[in-house]
Amino acid sequence: MRAPAWKPEKRSFGFARREAEFPATSANRFLIAAGLLMAAGVAGAEEPEATPYRPTVSNPAALPVPGMPEIELGGLHTSGGSEQQRDGVPFLAKYAFNADWGVMAGADLYDRAISLDGIEANGFGDTLLTVKHHHDLFENLELGFEASVKLPSAKYALGSGRTDETLNGIVSTRLGSAAVDINLGVTRLGAYGEGENRYQVTWAAAIAQPVTERWALSAEMSGTDRQGTRGTAQFLAALSYALNTRIVLDGGFALGVGSTAQNLSLFTGMTMLLGD
Repeated sequence: MRAPAWKPEKRSFGFARREAEFPATSANRFLIAAGLLMAAGVAGAEEPEATPYRPTVSNPAALPVPGMPEIELGGLHTSGGSEQQRDGVPFLAKYAFNADWGVMAGADLYDRAISLDGIEANGFGDTLLTVKHHHDLFENLELGFEASVKLPSAKYALGSGRTDETLNGIVSTRLGSAAVDINLGVTRLGAYGEGENRYQVTWAAAIAQPVTERWALSAEMSGTDRQGTRGTAQFLAALSYALNTRIVLDGGFALGVGSTAQNLSLFTGMTMLLGD
């Protein structure tokens, strides 16, 4: 979802003319008019803005600014559920070729997990590669589609050791000043147990409400469902702060629901738009 847009104060450009220095000729009038038009264009230009996908599970339909790389980096701590605890450093790089097509690559740069038996493992996490398509349906309604593959680049103790494929559909809209993102996806798991379906449904619905020009509050419900296993669900709340148009900071928590969900997650991070 989009963080609140921070818009720098626009400066006005003034032109003082003295009749003795600038005679009222047609050429001078033309130059002055052209200068005023150029100044108005500079004053009206807006800085490119970051498009945060973190820290929610759901993504917005929108892509980053075309031709400008964008990165996300954070820290995540989870406890409970299928592990005692896990700490990670999630990273995501995004790039849009145009307003409708883009790619993403992400991974946990570092993962540390402690199993219920007290066994500890650490190292690089799995890698996620995504192709994304965006489509403006109406003025206030955007659609998105993501095709992703998770590559087993992590140690077996930190991941499943198998490749997963995911298709995810996105609907983004607005309710007044609030941004709403709804995601629904299906993952074909590479690793699954006996009696378990290998196809897992993921869902998420998030809303982000600007509080000021720089601050915004986010809330989200998300979860998974798969035959042969107990479904999971979690509630997430986050606060984001736009340091400027290109850098957005965030932090928050998530509470799990169900025996297989994490009891508590704490996170913080940032989104940064790069390039000129």
